[in-house]
Amino acid sequence: MNLELSLSQLLFRYQCVTVPGFGAFLTETISAQWEESTNSFYPPSKIVSFNSYIKTNDGLLATHIAQSSKISYDSAVQLIEIEVFSWKNKLQNNETLTLKTIGDLVINQEHNLVFTPSQKVNYNTQSFGLTSFVSPVVKRTVFSPEPEETAKVIEFSSKKSNALLKYAAVFILTTGTILPIGYTLYQDKIKADTLVVEQAVQRKIERKIQQATFEISNPIPDVTIVVPNEKKYYHIVAGAFKEVSNAENAVKELVEKGFEARKIEPNKHGLIPVLYGSFATYQEAKKALTTIQKTENADAWLLIQEF
Repeated sequence: MNLELSLSQLLFRYQCVTVPGFGAFLTETISAQWEESTNSFYPPSKIVSFNSYIKTNDGLLATHIAQSSKISYDSAVQLIEIEVFSWKNKLQNNETLTLKTIGDLVINQEHNLVFTPSQKVNYNTQSFGLTSFVSPVVKRTVFSPEPEETAKVIEFSSKKSNALLKYAAVFILTTGTILPIGYTLYQDKIKADTLVVEQAVQRKIERKIQQATFEISNPIPDVTIVVPNEKKYYHIVAGAFKEVSNAENAVKELVEKGFEARKIEPNKHGLIPVLYGSFATYQEAKKALTTIQKTENADAWLLIQEF
């Protein structure tokens, strides 16, 4: 059995994968990044971390191994226990436990378990096929405006200029008496026509404004926005009951205490789990579990599963 391969496959799909009796590997999504010093770009990814305090078997890893290896659930649990025993022996001998594509685990001088994530695999499925790259520096060139060309001056000789002026004077004398009368009548006609058009347009605009103000022929219908429920993967279990009536009584008692309690479908052993509540993030669930274990039920435990 390749426990490392099973862990890697589940980290692509789940935020938390627990190895019973050893600890839990968690993933956190980070957005795309740009490193200014090297001008490098990195796609969105998931950072893997390790929590040695989460050791309860939630059934996720064992079920995956049983299905992929076509063995029973109990056999899968036994194989996990054997592998975990080997991992612990290696760590106690001050050896580095290397999990391919996941990371390295080692016990430091302070006897703390230190995890270093691997950078070989990006567990963010939305970034499949994307890799980091270094972009060349973009050089910007500022162009100064070109000087405007100087206007060319055309010089006329004095003889040609005098001839042109003579012809222009003759033309003005012959047409000067006709243009003022016709041009004045033409301008008056344009002003009258323009005034009529402007008055007609103004009256049409006023009618449109009145209609828009006092008559709403097509009122805007009401729009109902449906906000999807946030998925909650983390569930705090109060207990599991064989009888439905006992499970319902437990739910009723927890609701009276102010919990958002509910019962879920029976597990493979035929027991009906009763939940204190469900949470969207591991941090919220862990905080609530700590409070419940101190004040309500020391045997309460965390179930990570999507319903």
